Amino acid sequence: MSPRRFNRRKFLGLAVGAGAIAVAADAVLVEPMRPIIVRKEIYLKRWPARMDGFNIALLSDFHYDPIFSIHPIQSAVEMVNQARPDLVLLTGDFVTSPFFGNRSRGLANAEACAQLLQKVQAVHGLWAVMGNHDAAAGAAQVTAALQGAGVTVLSNAAAPIEHNGGRFWLAGVADVLESSADLHSALQPVPPDEAVILMAHEPDYADYVARYPVDLQVSGHSHGGQIRLPLLPPLYLPPLGRKYINGMYSIRELSLYTNVGLGTINLPVRLNCPPEVTLITVRRGQAGS
Repeated sequence: MSPRRFNRRKFLGLAVGAGAIAVAADAVLVEPMRPIIVRKEIYLKRWPARMDGFNIALLSDFHYDPIFSIHPIQSAVEMVNQARPDLVLLTGDFVTSPFFGNRSRGLANAEACAQLLQKVQAVHGLWAVMGNHDAAAGAAQVTAALQGAGVTVLSNAAAPIEHNGGRFWLAGVADVLESSADLHSALQPVPPDEAVILMAHEPDYADYVARYPVDLQVSGHSHGGQIRLPLLPPLYLPPLGRKYINGMYSIRELSLYTNVGLGTINLPVRLNCPPEVTLITVRRGQAGS
């Protein structure tokens, strides 16, 4: 073998190795810490005309742990405040379910996460539902931490949001995987002719929600797969997060948006799936207008 050919092979081997190291470093050290803003205009037929252009910020799947000194929640809070939304929705998994039964750590993380979210500003405040990890850590305690920071938590309940002379209903269900969700109870106070936005942690719940008079469902849970390799499906998707993985969907008359989340689970890695801050502008009209 000539020295020239050997050197070329050696160079190619080093280049491939360096590239792999660079991708791994980006997936661990860079991408998980840099949230992006995704802007969506969503048209709803029953949306109040006087509330056309209503702005919502959507955050999900924080999995907050102060052991990681840098977490995308800090950047996300700044992004949301710069956007000055009318309303902020938080679709669960504020903490990671405790490993080895260490519930106290998970609940301490909920307090820390809530304190960071307390910095978020919105005209109509912050509203949340629990995720499956919150339920495993202790839904009552996570709820208390959020409420102590001024976040309203909806659990199989709905509340009217009035703005500029118009009104819609914001509903939220308890975690679906824990078999605690009761959409029927959540929608009981809602008049039949008024628009409804539903917070539900698991996006695949939409197939059931589509049977009800709900206009928009917002969810998280899937993490978008977290690791997305070219030409391949996501390496891992959780139960009830395998069908509506990320972005916008229509299920009969229901619109659904799935946020890929801010935090990580299992491995602190994101690849081709950066943390997301969703800024939604709701407009009156037909989908696709």
